[in-house]
Amino acid sequence: MDAPRVLAHRLGPDASVPNHPRWPLLVYPGVVTTGPDLADAIEALFARHGWPPAWRNGVHPFHHFHSTAHEALGVYRGEVTVRFGGESGVDIVAWPGDVLVLPAGTGHKKLASRGALGVVGAYPAGQDADMHTRRAASPAQEMQAIARVPLPASDPVYGAAGPLFEHWRS
Repeated sequence: MDAPRVLAHRLGPDASVPNHPRWPLLVYPGVVTTGPDLADAIEALFARHGWPPAWRNGVHPFHHFHSTAHEALGVYRGEVTVRFGGESGVDIVAWPGDVLVLPAGTGHKKLASRGALGVVGAYPAGQDADMHTRRAASPAQEMQAIARVPLPASDPVYGAAGPLFEHWRS
């Protein structure tokens, strides 16, 4: 792989989703380019770095977030526009080979897609994702729980010394 190119988007709290209190959304454009089957290549990459693939599908068309796990999304087919961070967040277009890494609490919602969309989803080993579609009754407790989700052992794309650790610090 070439030298890491990572785009970081720090997302503040939103009325509909908490977002992570310290760590930004990370976008790794076009990092997976090899293999006869891009989905298999993304799954192998995630698994090699301790983020076991959990599913193949798309992105839900409604705001949601995970309070108990970080998430890696690898696009293997189609094009998707996702709003991250709630209604006041950022819209990102992702193509095959792009990987997006969401810290716990990051809201996301599919706005549009083109072609037959295919995404691999993964979570760090030992983290089980829940799913929320709205903020908790106690936002302070919710943010404390999200902040307690531990730093993963490795970057899902580049491993133990990956650029995730330049952006996410314990």
